[in-house]
Amino acid sequence: MALVDENSAQVRFPPPLIVLGSLFLGVGVGGLLGWPRIEVAALRPVGIVIAALGLAILGSGLVGFLRAGNDPEPWKKDTALVTSGLYRFSRNPMYLGMVLVQLGIALFAQSIGGLLSVPLAVVLIDHFVIAREERHLEKVFGAEYERLRKRVRRWI
Repeated sequence: MALVDENSAQVRFPPPLIVLGSLFLGVGVGGLLGWPRIEVAALRPVGIVIAALGLAILGSGLVGFLRAGNDPEPWKKDTALVTSGLYRFSRNPMYLGMVLVQLGIALFAQSIGGLLSVPLAVVLIDHFVIAREERHLEKVFGAEYERLRKRVRRWI
């Protein structure tokens, strides 16, 4: 990981690694404990649709972030508060997209452990990433960010 900018949210772990790590942990624990797969054929196409939706949300959020002149790495300084596009509905569409991709993969794999890993990823991102980012954004953007917080939900 690149050096952490002192004027950033001070996030220490890349969110995609949190999501992937929790997914691998869930699938691994399920395998070690011998949990059966969820043998429902419809889960595979549903998983593909959810993962594709997650990728679209993630991509759209990333484009909006880049258009505003921000670096998507959460340990780098934010230069603008993003309030357009998907950011009108979610303050964290990129994280929402990542978690939906995780859910889609877990459904496709028909993995109980993978499904149980989704709430773990949400809690970890919420606590170790979003909470830090929110404190930072409040400090940098003040009342403008407070208005956004009152108007737009954290996840959905």
